[in-house]
Amino acid sequence: MASTQTDREPTFRESVDLMVDRAMAAMGVDKGTATAIKSCNAVLKVQFPVKIRGKTEIFTGWRAVHSTHRLPAKGGIRYAPYADQDEVEALAALMTYKCAIVDVPFGGSKGALLIDPSRYDRDEMEMITRRFTLELTRKGFLSPATNVPAPDVGTGQREMAWMADTYKHLHPEDINYIACVTGKPVHHGGIQGRVEATGRGVQYALREFFRHGEDVKAANMSGGLEGKRIVIQGLGNVGYHAAKFLSEEDGARIIAVIERDGAVLNDKGIQVEELHQHMREHRTIRNFPGAAFVEDGHKVLEQECDILIPAALEGQISQENAPRIKAKMIAEAANGPVTYGADGILNKRGVVILPDAYVNAGGVTVSYFEWIRNISHIRLGRMQRRHDELRGRQMAAMVEETTGSRVPDHFRESITRGANELDLVRSGLDDTMRLAYQEIRRILREEDAVCDLRTATYVAAIRKIARSYLDIGIY
Repeated sequence: MASTQTDREPTFRESVDLMVDRAMAAMGVDKGTATAIKSCNAVLKVQFPVKIRGKTEIFTGWRAVHSTHRLPAKGGIRYAPYADQDEVEALAALMTYKCAIVDVPFGGSKGALLIDPSRYDRDEMEMITRRFTLELTRKGFLSPATNVPAPDVGTGQREMAWMADTYKHLHPEDINYIACVTGKPVHHGGIQGRVEATGRGVQYALREFFRHGEDVKAANMSGGLEGKRIVIQGLGNVGYHAAKFLSEEDGARIIAVIERDGAVLNDKGIQVEELHQHMREHRTIRNFPGAAFVEDGHKVLEQECDILIPAALEGQISQENAPRIKAKMIAEAANGPVTYGADGILNKRGVVILPDAYVNAGGVTVSYFEWIRNISHIRLGRMQRRHDELRGRQMAAMVEETTGSRVPDHFRESITRGANELDLVRSGLDDTMRLAYQEIRRILREEDAVCDLRTATYVAAIRKIARSYLDIGIY
């Protein structure tokens, strides 16, 4: 069993297991069942050569399958110079629990390639990605039926399109080939709303939290999201969309943004879109005219605020800096940003933590919608949209006939417009995040042995996984 000594920070994988152990202890799960649920089913390590600029380079990659209690196993593939097997196994385990929490019928998997994408041009990245896909497919770790990757750190729509095309050429007989990955471009079988799905999920998670006055009061806050002071770490895909939606749609105030090269602060609020465009143009947040620059960005995690949203990498809040965190609430948009040791310190201090396994589940939820779309070979909303429009027109006509007054044009337009694919994706994601949080808070309020939202989240997940194992006779 992993050490819990405060003089040693557990590894990422150990942190995940220790948090799960805490939930299992609260549930009274027996040792055999606990071992069955926590064990990683399989880990593939591949090393393959690619000729780059006249020289042969050897690349190392991994794909871990944590659980196949539901198929396919699901999880992103990241390209990063710091990737290792421990991280991949931890992320695969998180995916298992994450899918169970939001009732997505997938097992958990994760992959990584040890690479610095900035060192290679587009054509070289395509060669490397297609070769990696070949290794995964030939060894049974990529298939629409058993193992479905998605984008993660360092990957995006482009890489998913290359992977899908490579799989198609390896398995031309598979009519569901397009479902072998999710997060594809829309014109290559993707789904509208997938790019921003994780950031949108963060927004919906916080909206649901703020619908419950008792929970908001427990975090020493009041009211809704409007005016809340937020610090964001990481303005990548997740952080950018979460910050943009929360500020533009919910009236929250982004007072600081932390990036690799420092942080920018403005207590009156940072214009997220302007900062994003500045980063795209200059590849840095330095010299952004709308805020003050701080060289030591990591220290800005300790900035006083209402909500801290770490949306970068794991282990950013540790035993070392946890005592100095001044946020009233932490919403984990990244995977594992708070270590096990830091989690204990923050809980004792009364800092409310919305855990990663719930908060960033928006990505896998919309990936599920994309996978369903690919397997069914039909666009979401295609069959009912015009029917909904007809019903809306009939309703408007009935109101006009009953009241003798004309329905205003803006009302008529809203009730006669049938839902398109993006409307349905957002509706499904919103519903998923709402129901998941309601289940989590019910467990926290009703079960004496559960003392925090993270433990309640894992209890919810473990019960579903254990039930599945029991049903199929694994134990």
